Amino acid sequence: MPPGRLIGIDHGIKRIGIAISEVSRTLAREVMILTRKSKAEDFAAINAFATQQEAVGFVIGMPYNDALEGAHTQADTVRLWIERFRETTSLPMVEWDEQLTSEDARDIARQHKRKYDAPIDDLAARVMLQSFLNAVRDDLATFP
Repeated sequence: MPPGRLIGIDHGIKRIGIAISEVSRTLAREVMILTRKSKAEDFAAINAFATQQEAVGFVIGMPYNDALEGAHTQADTVRLWIERFRETTSLPMVEWDEQLTSEDARDIARQHKRKYDAPIDDLAARVMLQSFLNAVRDDLATFP
């Protein structure tokens, strides 16, 4: 895959956190929080940002967790969202484990002196994307 920016997405029920990597894909930074509107509007906003940043792909946080067999999980919701999102872009996507990103994001928020109740979705996207970038650097993951 040619060099270029990757966009990290932290999917939530009310908000979507967005982060972006450097072109060299060594460092991720938080960018914004989208307040969910409709899938069409959300996808359009994400794709417009990707075009503006000349992004080459997406890394989407997947909430892997143990669930009762047959129970609908947040991971099922995110998978369906990804399926719909794929229909709106030709850029490749990879799912990446987002476990514990909220804990790390809260720590970063405290360091940045964000208000206690301020959303941290962008920071969670940054932590998740950085985790992926580190795994690629260490040959533990690849991007399609």
